[in-house]
Amino acid sequence: MSEPIKVDIWSDIACPWCYIGKRKFEAGSGLFAGAGDDRGVVVEYHSFELSPETPVDFDGNEIDFLAVHKGIPAGQVKPMLDRVTGIASSVGLDYDFDALKHTNTVKAHELLHYAKAHGKQLEMSERLFSAYFVEGRHVGRIADLADLAAEIGLDRDDVVRALETEEFLSDVRADQAMATEYGIQGVPFFVIDGRYGVSGAQDSQTFAQVLEQVWTEKAAVSA
Repeated sequence: MSEPIKVDIWSDIACPWCYIGKRKFEAGSGLFAGAGDDRGVVVEYHSFELSPETPVDFDGNEIDFLAVHKGIPAGQVKPMLDRVTGIASSVGLDYDFDALKHTNTVKAHELLHYAKAHGKQLEMSERLFSAYFVEGRHVGRIADLADLAAEIGLDRDDVVRALETEEFLSDVRADQAMATEYGIQGVPFFVIDGRYGVSGAQDSQTFAQVLEQVWTEKAAVSA
């Protein structure tokens, strides 16, 4: 059997655990594929907005956002961010919360759907995560998003057109409606083969085991 396993991932560009989970899933799917027999995985990203009320140009840093807008006691915010930074580092990600520009992510989600329509969703997802958490780039404004899209080979002018006309906003909303149907309340959330849900940035071995279980079950059915 050589048909790859479909994995649908709900995430938000502004979610630090989503980028960490992305790396852990990639490691787990690599372990799974390394077992041979043409094991493979096909990934599709879906939209989830953690803070849809956030303005595009948020006045403040990540500490301000978490303390003032999320109600987390100020004394707990920096230790929490330091912990997340350490976990990110363990999977090879160099988070820079001091440089991070908190913003609304709906346009970034529209861009991910545009990229999917042009066969570059995975590249776009990686570029957006890195821009936001590592490089301190703005991922909420159309011009900045178009620049990032051009970096992975997409047509900048066409990206501007699509984002200005909200061509893919209905796709973002459809993803969010599906998340509600699934009962997804937090991200990252992985739906494997349309049957199994895995919540959170699990260890790579956990992802590998779930993929192997699904593969074994599919092989038994087709035998």
